[in-house]
Amino acid sequence: MAAKVTHRERRESLQAAPELGRLNAESERRLAERTAQLAGISQELEALSHSVAHDLRAPLRSILGFSELLLERHASQLEPSGQALLNRVCQSCQQMDSMIQDLLRLSCVGRSEMRPQSVNLSALAESIAADLRQAEPERPAEVLIAPNLCTEGDESLLRAALDNLLRNAWKFTRGKPRASIQFGAVADPQFTFFVRDNGIGFDMAHAGRLFGVFQRLHSASEFSGSGVGLAIVRRIIHRHGGLTWAVAAAGQGATFFFTLPRPSGSPDETTQDPHC
Repeated sequence: MAAKVTHRERRESLQAAPELGRLNAESERRLAERTAQLAGISQELEALSHSVAHDLRAPLRSILGFSELLLERHASQLEPSGQALLNRVCQSCQQMDSMIQDLLRLSCVGRSEMRPQSVNLSALAESIAADLRQAEPERPAEVLIAPNLCTEGDESLLRAALDNLLRNAWKFTRGKPRASIQFGAVADPQFTFFVRDNGIGFDMAHAGRLFGVFQRLHSASEFSGSGVGLAIVRRIIHRHGGLTWAVAAAGQGATFFFTLPRPSGSPDETTQDPHC
C-alpha cells in the first residue's frame, strides 16, 4: 500500500510540476512589473518634490522681501506689536526657505548620478572636523578619527553623509564641558562604520522617527536644524546598498552606525565596539 501511495504521489507531483513552473514564472513576471511600477512612481515623486520645492521659493522670497521692506521703511509708523508680528513673518519665511532648501538637497541626493570610486572616509572626516574647529575655535572639543577607513562609493555623496553625522555630533555636544566625538569602524559581526558622541542623546523609544523627513527629537529653540539631515544620510547610505541605525540614551550620547561596501584588501583589524 505504501508503495502505491508513493507511486501515486510521485505521478501527481510530476503532473503538477509544469503548473508550478507556470505559477512561479507568473509570480516573477508580476513582481518585475510591480518593481518597475514602484521605481517609476518613486522617480515621479522625486521630480514632483523637486519641482514643488523649487517653485515655492519665488513667492516665499516675495513675502520675505516685502516684509523686510516694510520694516526698513515704515517701522516708525508701526506699533511695537506690529513690528514684532512682521519680524515673526520674516523669521517664519527664513525657516521655511531653509526647509525648502533641505528638500531640494534631499531630492538631489536621490536623483544625482553615482560615480563609484575608492573613498578614504577618514580623510573626509578630518576635513569636516577641520571646518568645524575653524568655525568655533574656542570650543573644547575632542574629535578622534580612526585612520585609513576606506570604502567604495560616490565621494561627494559620502562626504555629505559624513558631514551631516559629524555636524550633528558637534551640535548635540554643545554645552558639554568637554565634547567628545569619534569616527571609527568595527569588524564584527560585519564591517560597520560609526560616529559617536557624548552629547545629549535621545530616548530609544523614539528611534523609529530618527531618519524621517522633518522629524526632530529636540525642539528648534534648543537646537537649530530642519530635521532633514539624517534622512539625507539614510538615502545616501541606502543608495550605496548599506544600512543605517542608531543607539543612544537620553543624556548619555549617541552612536550612529552605517554599513558600506568594503574595498578588497582592507585590513581586518579595527576598533572594537560594545554596541555591535
